Amino acid sequence: RESFLDYAMSVIVSRALPDVRDGLKPVHRRILYGLNEQGMTPDKPYKKSARIVGDVMGKYHPHGDSSIYDAMVRMAQTFSYRYPLVDGQGNFGS
Repeated sequence: RESFLDYAMSVIVSRALPDVRDGLKPVHRRILYGLNEQGMTPDKPYKKSARIVGDVMGKYHPHGDSSIYDAMVRMAQTFSYRYPLVDGQGNFGS
């Protein structure tokens, strides 16, 4: 019972709650790192979401693609963040 509570608290603190330093969860940080590693900057042409999600899932976040897609869509929504971190194109997030 004690070890389960310790594990549950570590999961809540390290994964479920945004970090105090930058307000990002680990999945958001991994997406931004993956975008940077692929050289995707605002001055480059758009790429498919599947390319980013596949790269992030394969290298940094092996927990399924739906959580990565959801996190990336939230980073593109103007009502979710004060400053959108991802520029979505087309029907991004609909």
